[in-house]
Amino acid sequence: MALTGRDLISIFDLSDPEIEAIFDLADEMATASRRRLRACDGALMVTLFYEPSTRTRLSFEAAMQRLGGGVLSCADARTTSAAKGETIADTVRVVESYADIIVIRSPLEGAARVAADYAKIPVVNAGDGAHEHPTQTLLDLYTIRKEKGRLRDVKVALVGDLKHARTAHSLAYGLARFGAHISCVAPHGLELPSRVLDRLRTHFGCEPALYRSLDDLVTDPNTLPTSKDRQRLLTSEVMSLFEVIYVTRIQKERFVSPEEFEAAKSSYVITANLLRKARPEALIMHPLPRVDELEYDIDADPRAAYFRQAAYGVPVRMALVAALLGRMPVRIGRAKKGTYKPRLWEEIDLSRLGDVRCENPRCVTAAEAYVAPRFHLVAGRPNAVSCVFCGHERDLPGDMA
Repeated sequence: MALTGRDLISIFDLSDPEIEAIFDLADEMATASRRRLRACDGALMVTLFYEPSTRTRLSFEAAMQRLGGGVLSCADARTTSAAKGETIADTVRVVESYADIIVIRSPLEGAARVAADYAKIPVVNAGDGAHEHPTQTLLDLYTIRKEKGRLRDVKVALVGDLKHARTAHSLAYGLARFGAHISCVAPHGLELPSRVLDRLRTHFGCEPALYRSLDDLVTDPNTLPTSKDRQRLLTSEVMSLFEVIYVTRIQKERFVSPEEFEAAKSSYVITANLLRKARPEALIMHPLPRVDELEYDIDADPRAAYFRQAAYGVPVRMALVAALLGRMPVRIGRAKKGTYKPRLWEEIDLSRLGDVRCENPRCVTAAEAYVAPRFHLVAGRPNAVSCVFCGHERDLPGDMA
């Protein structure tokens, strides 16, 4: 499938060969990212950022300018008509007449999906609440492929607040589809959401190992199945099992008390002492910004990849923008057996049941009254539906199914 004119709202919108084709193009862009190309000469990008951002917004804008195009930027919702109550639908229908592609970030989960429904030009999701962040996933996967040489069978630990970290949700999907081994390390109440775990199991046959702290992880002899790995655990070589440790910040605002936050935080700090026991070739990744979960002492360690990871955002987004605008040839290979292909979700009409709405208060359908709730069936759960916009799942009473 050609990428020209497409939207990117979820990592599920791309097939495995399409992701690999974007990475191949990003490799070409990486050698040219410090000079101005002419691939998107005359094209304009609008960046609508209704949440704070440094890396995502600036790397998108740098990508477009490196490609020879221009940028129209809204970096603060308070300075836009959204502050006056303008809807997402009206905003994108206005700005599409000014530009060729829209990049949107919003605290509302599903906002990018609504924008894509109303815009006639490509829309890219730059993060929608705690839902997904597909371009961060692309650069995260690209970082691993670039630095480890492969994605298949890579052993990855996702560490921190996995409930609210949209980067972790999208990355888990991306890792699973390429056959990586995933372990999740999160404090009680901040685990990877059940809907994400269910999707990993249903679509990719992936069953992540789940832990409450780094201490739990390194004292469990069943973390990974090989005898060699068990021996490493039994000799307490902390984190020596993992080729990639992907860290997210613990979000203080989500805790009931400061004491609970402090107790959780202490188990998720990556220190120089901890890294001495990690693999010599391990990667420490972080979507940034960090708070105090990565000690500054480790920044000089070659395994600390998070600043390189941020830099890869420019060539990856250059490749994506050029592909969606049809400005550069993208060589998409044939899908191999067992690889993921985008699917059309079968929506279910619940209108006969009355006013059935998404129960997620952060869903775009709760904030934008004109957006009608839409649901599709959850695979393997015939009595459950999932919101098309935010992915929130709910069970239906027996007499409603």
